[in-house]
Amino acid sequence: MTLSWLSIFRLGLVQMCLGAVVVLMTSTLNRLMVVELSMAATIPGFLVGLHYVVQLSRPKWGLVSDMQNNRTKWIVLGMVILALGANLATFSLSLFTALPLMAILLSVVAYGLIGVGVGASGTSLLALMAKHTADQRRPAAAMITWLMMIFGIAMTAGVVGQLIAPYTHERLTWVVLGLTLLTIAVTLLATWRIERGLVQIRSVDDTPTPLIPELRIVWAHDETRKFTIFVFLSMTAYFMQELILEPYAGLVFFYTPSQTTSLSGIQNGGVFVGMLCVGILASGFKIGTLRGWVQLGCLGSAAMLLLIMGMGQITLPLPLSAAVFGLGAFNGMFAVAAIGSMMALAGRGAASREGTRMGLWGAAQAIAAGFGGLVGTILVDLLQAAQFATVHAYGIVFTFEAALFVWAATLAGTSILSSSQMRTAPPLARELKNV
Repeated sequence: MTLSWLSIFRLGLVQMCLGAVVVLMTSTLNRLMVVELSMAATIPGFLVGLHYVVQLSRPKWGLVSDMQNNRTKWIVLGMVILALGANLATFSLSLFTALPLMAILLSVVAYGLIGVGVGASGTSLLALMAKHTADQRRPAAAMITWLMMIFGIAMTAGVVGQLIAPYTHERLTWVVLGLTLLTIAVTLLATWRIERGLVQIRSVDDTPTPLIPELRIVWAHDETRKFTIFVFLSMTAYFMQELILEPYAGLVFFYTPSQTTSLSGIQNGGVFVGMLCVGILASGFKIGTLRGWVQLGCLGSAAMLLLIMGMGQITLPLPLSAAVFGLGAFNGMFAVAAIGSMMALAGRGAASREGTRMGLWGAAQAIAAGFGGLVGTILVDLLQAAQFATVHAYGIVFTFEAALFVWAATLAGTSILSSSQMRTAPPLARELKNV
């Protein structure tokens, strides 16, 4: 027995909950630290980077769930730990004015818990899907789950943006508490007896796999090595704007906390639309190739970043929200096409532990995410320390990000599988018709 479409949608709800909580930690709290509390952007950059560093433990979580063959427990436990970290991070904001050292220490613990929660829950969830989803359903299952996560991020950012207006810390505290309790409840319902009756699709070797030798084997594969470099570069560019876009909107365009939180929702709404477009046009109407969609997404993202930079320099008859939506749409295009390429590439390799493989991929993405976010904030602070105006400091970093996306588009030409190699992958459109 394998996962049904209903079970796949249920797991998508868990992924949606993960995105809903994390987006507040990486966007709203980040903006409050930089604008309302007047901190250096490096501080929230370090904290968000810390939660990505902690996620380097993902291979271990995957291996543990492989060995115990009970992934539901780790999914739920991870969500509870994430909720605890989110509430602790929100509480620490109230201490920064009176007890800054205590607030920093508390924030470090909070973001560490957030990283542990995301790593444990997210890795176990993806491993459960990889292990118990029939081969012909995998592309569609991945698309559905990813879109649900983006929907959760966009919806949460938009709704929370309205709930915290006018902003007060007490209001934010109650909103975060309510959200985390809701996500725990949804996770419990979504995973209730979901593993009951499931059988292994592939045989599993119970011998623990050493991490370093496994990494060496993966890196020795030429296609995997090239694609890994592309993923790291493109994800670094993707996450560099994550921690500076909302402060940029607040400092340069004078957006309120409510408006910048809603702006994050607009961006992720664009990501959702971009992903959906690729899924429909590439799989349903056979328009373009995955390689072409990846390159279009990267180049379009670069163009939108340059537009956002330019809007801070000169007055344009275009709202910032429109450019941010466009950035999200092109981000979604390259992301979902890259996911499709990754699945096709993974299908060409030898079978292995599903949890450990997902953990290794998650750790690689976490490195790029943490590195990109931290570098973006450090560059902004260094440029401002060098007497660059705020608008110019942020503009230079956006331009640098655009250059990275152009570089990634160039690398995609050699790292993404060709159309003939993709033919072995099950067509997504055919599977979606069966949902």
